[in-house]
Amino acid sequence: MSYVIQGIQHMGIAVSDMDASLKLYRNLFGLDIPFFDAIAAAPLMDSHCKGETIVKRASMVLNHQGGCAVEVVSPTSFTPRGPVFELRQGDLGIGSTMVKTPDIRKMHEHAYAILPDSCDDTLVMDPMGRLTFFLRDYDGNLFQILESDEWFTRNGHPSGGIMGGTIGVSDMDAAFKFYCTILGYDQVVYDKKGTFEDWAHLPGGEERYRRVLLSQTSPGTGGFSSLMGPTYIELVVALDRKGEFIFKDRIWADTGIVHLGFDVRGMKALGQALEKDGFGFRCDTDDALSMGDHTSVHCTYIDDPDECWIEMIEVHKIPILEKLGLFLNVQKREPSKPLPKWMLYALKFNRIKS
Repeated sequence: MSYVIQGIQHMGIAVSDMDASLKLYRNLFGLDIPFFDAIAAAPLMDSHCKGETIVKRASMVLNHQGGCAVEVVSPTSFTPRGPVFELRQGDLGIGSTMVKTPDIRKMHEHAYAILPDSCDDTLVMDPMGRLTFFLRDYDGNLFQILESDEWFTRNGHPSGGIMGGTIGVSDMDAAFKFYCTILGYDQVVYDKKGTFEDWAHLPGGEERYRRVLLSQTSPGTGGFSSLMGPTYIELVVALDRKGEFIFKDRIWADTGIVHLGFDVRGMKALGQALEKDGFGFRCDTDDALSMGDHTSVHCTYIDDPDECWIEMIEVHKIPILEKLGLFLNVQKREPSKPLPKWMLYALKFNRIKS
């Protein structure tokens, strides 16, 4: 059996107060369509948690206008803690999450009204000359807002979903091989060195960096591709210092951007291929894992060359219209075949209103 990596499916973000963060993400980012919300032990993550099995609550939420999902995670068996040092761009791991918007100015007004103390006062220019701004959630997790013209539908919310993330690495060549050759982000949008206007106000913003923005020459064509839209990975090397591991002296589910999730089909074949490339599964559920009453997935994790946590997700069953008992067995569909538009539109009836 062959395998396919469709592209980014979700960003995993760990928070200290689950209900408060879910409400914030609904209001701020329009992430109001849930796929699951469950509390369970997480033995899969033992290798990321110093060999101990933690218990966590996890909820996957989506913006119906377009973009990837967020898996919001919060431990229930321990009190999570934040970074043990001040994070700077170029520190190793996922430093920020990219969120798409149809109108950067309207989104800035919207975000500033909700988080006046944690949102940039003004818009700045990114390396491509695009207007952008940054904000932080209740736990200090960093988000970059960027304009996009790729949308599945429009419901009037000023924000879309996730379209990528910025990842600090120590060796650009090694990282490029991993994300380009193995994960399929093979198109270089830009490759620039220096100091940057959009980072000037962030910790370490006066330092020099190399920034490489990657996308896919051939984006995934799977079931949710028309909803997810184009996605991006920005690789960053700090040129004036050695980046530190973002989760130094901490574990998975401590607050932070804990992983980047990819949508895949053919998990066993993928595992064999990754093993040959030296990036074998660090942990594996071995089969379908229940995520609440109506969602089941096969999950594995691998590490990038700097131990950034990458999750591979093969979806087996998901709710489409839970109120009417409509669920989808993804395994019965061709991997490259998009879901019918009516089925994706039906997801809006699962929306949670704050």
